[in-house]
Amino acid sequence: MAGKNTVLIVGNGGREHAFGWSFARDPRIQKIWFAPGNAGTSAIGENLALAASDTEGVAQWAAREKPGLVVVGPEAPLCAGLADRLRSLGLRVFGPGKEGARLEGSKSFCKELLVSQKIPTARAGSFRSVEEAVQFSEWLPCPQVVKADGLAAGKGVVIAQSHVEAAQAIRQMMGDRVFGEAGATVLIEEFLDGEELSVHAVTDGKHLVILPGAQDHKRVGEGDTGPNTGGMGAYAPAPRATPDLLREVKERILVPTLRGLAERGIEYRGVLYAGLMLTRSGPKVLEYNCRFGDPETQVLLPLIETPLWDLLGAAADGNLSGLSVKIRSGAAMTVVLAAPGYPMQPVLGQIIRLGSGSPDSHLFHAGTKAGSQGIQVSGGRVLAATGWGPDLKTARQRAYARAAEVSFDGMQFRRDIGHRALGTGK
Repeated sequence: MAGKNTVLIVGNGGREHAFGWSFARDPRIQKIWFAPGNAGTSAIGENLALAASDTEGVAQWAAREKPGLVVVGPEAPLCAGLADRLRSLGLRVFGPGKEGARLEGSKSFCKELLVSQKIPTARAGSFRSVEEAVQFSEWLPCPQVVKADGLAAGKGVVIAQSHVEAAQAIRQMMGDRVFGEAGATVLIEEFLDGEELSVHAVTDGKHLVILPGAQDHKRVGEGDTGPNTGGMGAYAPAPRATPDLLREVKERILVPTLRGLAERGIEYRGVLYAGLMLTRSGPKVLEYNCRFGDPETQVLLPLIETPLWDLLGAAADGNLSGLSVKIRSGAAMTVVLAAPGYPMQPVLGQIIRLGSGSPDSHLFHAGTKAGSQGIQVSGGRVLAATGWGPDLKTARQRAYARAAEVSFDGMQFRRDIGHRALGTGK
């Protein structure tokens, strides 16, 4: 019956495996399903033959099985309205409805909300015409940032060093549709200089629980070089995320964002994930995401002492104010192990050797599947080797020790995750 301690997790990445791992550590949880999950999630729950994008299929299954909580991991099903559909069935859902998910699904909507609430962010213009976009670009100093308005799996952003490069990016996005309909509208922003920070806040629409600040590494190559990816590693807490800074982020950014959503009639229950740039004049919003980050989830969840069932359930119920959330001391780091050719043309199908692990580390599966000869590579980002400990240096040692146990043909990973915090290139 509804209300029992069972969980449906929608998605198949490292983030969803991390959710399942956290729920599985709670003795109250009776059953975990994944739609569709991966080779790692099948060890802690039941994988369903349901794509995360199959809104009606997931809804029909949930109406029949009535899980006690549904956690929607990726942004695409949230932007497609899956949370709304499930809530219409009377289910408890962690994740915003379609209108709230526009914070990530439409960069133009997000920018309009930020500006209306006087939230610090970059100057920008939104365009549906190539000519108008190029004209605005030529007015804006370089470097500048060209963004596809819609969802592009974290890859629809170009930092243009010249007006020629910006015009090329605009024409590729809007004319050539290299990101599909996500590039029908583009946002052109001034470039913000500084250090990036990811701040996740769980919310019931009125109250906020701010989690430790995290930093990820988007570029595929060491020294933050090469093309952008979905993320090659992360760590938390980031040293720059001091209590004073997080207090400023809450007061100047997160609270006004909730107010702006409420003014638009949007009740937002889920996570507000603010991608920030720490500039000389203070933190400014680069973007919002309507879901937990990946790979940030893999370092945040090991640090949350409060059971995930209590935290996400309270947000889904609109009752966060009565929950005291405890964060463990120490730090966590994760290193993404990627397929050869990622992010442009990943090579798939290799057999993976996983190793044995340790109590202070875990291997979160992402692009994996079970094959006749063992676990195989099935996606660009294959695994996330996560370690935790009393400090970041220890967490890093444990993450890389876990990564060293894994092998598959062509495996690539960065050896400098955490270099900003630890002051080292590797």
